[in-house]
Amino acid sequence: MSAPNAETVQVRCCIVGGGPAGMVLGYLLARAGIEVLVLEKHADFLMDFRGDTIHPSTLEVMHELGLLEEFLKRPHQEVSRVRAVIGDTPVTLADLSHLPTHCKFIALMPQWDFLDFLADHAKQYPNFSLRMQAEATDLIRTNGRVAGVRAETPQGCLEVRADLVIGADGRHSIIREQAGLAVTDIGAPMDVLWMRVSRKEDDPDQLLGRVAAARMFVMIDRGTYWQCAYVIPKGSIDEVRQRGLEAFRQDVAQLAPFLGDRVEELRDWSDIKLLTVAVDRLGRWWQPGLLCIGDAAHAMSPIGGIGINLAIQDAVASANLLAQPLRDGQPGPDDLGRVQARREFPTRMTQGLQVFLQNQLIRRVLSSKKTIEPPLFLRMISRFPLLQRIPARVLGLGFRPEHVHPEIFR
Repeated sequence: MSAPNAETVQVRCCIVGGGPAGMVLGYLLARAGIEVLVLEKHADFLMDFRGDTIHPSTLEVMHELGLLEEFLKRPHQEVSRVRAVIGDTPVTLADLSHLPTHCKFIALMPQWDFLDFLADHAKQYPNFSLRMQAEATDLIRTNGRVAGVRAETPQGCLEVRADLVIGADGRHSIIREQAGLAVTDIGAPMDVLWMRVSRKEDDPDQLLGRVAAARMFVMIDRGTYWQCAYVIPKGSIDEVRQRGLEAFRQDVAQLAPFLGDRVEELRDWSDIKLLTVAVDRLGRWWQPGLLCIGDAAHAMSPIGGIGINLAIQDAVASANLLAQPLRDGQPGPDDLGRVQARREFPTRMTQGLQVFLQNQLIRRVLSSKKTIEPPLFLRMISRFPLLQRIPARVLGLGFRPEHVHPEIFR
């Protein structure tokens, strides 16, 4: 039943969530001629500490869409080798320079630039709409199937009737919660504290990881600043804060000594954002009229920054498989099931690899009080360059990279 004075909109597809999965899918469906509306609860895309890594698999999709050259004109950094320092030992973990892609590197770009780029191009299609400050609150059901979404906007209640609703609203998805989809918690041993510290021209070149006893620190070169991740044991944020901000600054300076003259930029705890890490997935990603993708279907660990690119691969597969059923009417259970069948294998494989690294490296590091040495398998990878191509392929392309079907997206 409609709410009094609610604005009502009818579209073929309503996507809840304007993150990478939602915006890529919205753009692809609009390009395929489908009337699509994306609902994003925030007023803009300017949110700190989202995933800022654009992997070769995503860059290849941009090439297939004819957008790569323009996209790479936006400010970004390029990483072709992933390195870390474990204990006192430098290691090279992956060499992407041999990938069979147009871009043999990871592009580091603020996620808001990526999303703005997609939004600008999607808006060129008259069948695409993006509503900011539209927070989904409930699902609309008709005759046993999901038939739309209710959302709150500054103008009041919005009711969107749609042949298909896509939940792309992240690991805290209101859509999967309202749908009652069962979630399996796989678990993660850590949380992450995100912060930024200014960068100087004479700072060391790209340093992606520093591992010491009971501590892990990751740095991403953002040109004028370092985006930093400090890994802590799961649920230990209160203990970290009780030790005090000065002790935390000293820990950062010990892990990255060249930042010693800048840790005072962390003025208070509001400069340090907590990411509660979750690794989980849905048993079934869909109901009649509804499909979840990206973190709404499978929350990923931040290991390798893979989550954003796995979500984009979900979006490409969804567009490939659902564009024609949406043109024809309402996608049925078989159509939605094909998306999960296509994407469940790479999801399980990626999460399995993340769990392995959590148990073999991260959990041991965070519980250790002794000097850390690289595990044997990492020493072997670092010693033999040919072996570095294996993690590079997993990191850069994933277990089942998706490609845009040209006959659908002309």
